[in-house]
Amino acid sequence: MPHHVKRSVFRVTGVLEFSLCILVMGCLGTARAQDTDIEAALEQQSATIEQSQQSQELINTLDDDIGSDIAENRDARRQLNRLVIYNRNLDALVADQELEKVSLERQIAEFGDIERDVVPFMFEMINSLKRFIELDMPFLQRERSERLARLESNMDRAELTVSEKYRQIMEAYQVEASYGRNIEAYIGTLVIDGAERRVDLLRVGRILLAYQTLDQAEVGFWDKDARQWLPLDGSFRSEISDGLRIARKQMAPRLLELPVPAAGSAE
Repeated sequence: MPHHVKRSVFRVTGVLEFSLCILVMGCLGTARAQDTDIEAALEQQSATIEQSQQSQELINTLDDDIGSDIAENRDARRQLNRLVIYNRNLDALVADQELEKVSLERQIAEFGDIERDVVPFMFEMINSLKRFIELDMPFLQRERSERLARLESNMDRAELTVSEKYRQIMEAYQVEASYGRNIEAYIGTLVIDGAERRVDLLRVGRILLAYQTLDQAEVGFWDKDARQWLPLDGSFRSEISDGLRIARKQMAPRLLELPVPAAGSAE
């Protein structure tokens, strides 16, 4: 019995050892399977993370594109608003220019009518000035005659506008008017006793036009009524000499006793 028992124990022990081996191998297989599942899970998780990163990058890119599109759209709307305002201003300018055009056309038409009246009037002004100079005292005759001839010549010059011709006529009138308000001395030539002589001429406004020979020996004045030069006695010689010096700013102004022709009329 004891011997039999021992053998039985041995067998049982062998069975146990075999079972343990199977269990260990099963455990090892299970562990390996679990490791494989873990690796697969890790790989899947890594792929998911990478895919998430790619998705996030795509989202970021789309977000940047959308932001850029929004900014461009905002800029485009600003430009559109500016263009709308600019076009409105252009429309207002064009409308105003059209009104101005109509006004100018009307003024041109009216100016044509005015010009037809102004041109004859300017001829009358020149003729009146010419008659006035002929009846006036004979001072600065060359200068005044040249100015008058220039006005007459201007009327036939096409390059001058009507307004410019009129301006020059008015300027000539202003010059003639200034002669009545100033005093002047200059050298001229007169016919005295049938001979031409160089003399000093003194003009006091349009009140007096007197002369003195360069040697100061003779003096005289223009008689408006007789329309000729008449001599003066020697008592006026010093006064006329002082008047010439005052006119030339060679002497301080003072009261002068000069011959003033009596008021008369000239045809």
